[in-house]
Amino acid sequence: MAHLRRELYRQVKGPEITHADCCTLVFDTDAKNLYVEREVAHLDTTVEGAIEMQTATMDIADYLKQSGQTAGHRELWRLLRTLFKETVDNDELIH
Repeated sequence: MAHLRRELYRQVKGPEITHADCCTLVFDTDAKNLYVEREVAHLDTTVEGAIEMQTATMDIADYLKQSGQTAGHRELWRLLRTLFKETVDNDELIH
């Protein structure tokens, strides 16, 4: 299964208790599915390096409807505007 991936957002906080949050735009080339994957990791060095990781996938529309606009939301909106702006510019050249 091939996946094309584009990171939208990454935030890491630490050092004793490290929290990482990463959102990635993913296109599954086999299933022809485009979605956002969010991975959250929590490392607590005070408890013998206990690591908790969670990964969730969501539809792009669901991701954009979440409350609070993060850097990931802004990057996805930027990519969408770029994609559709190119389409509009190309259509104008044809007519």
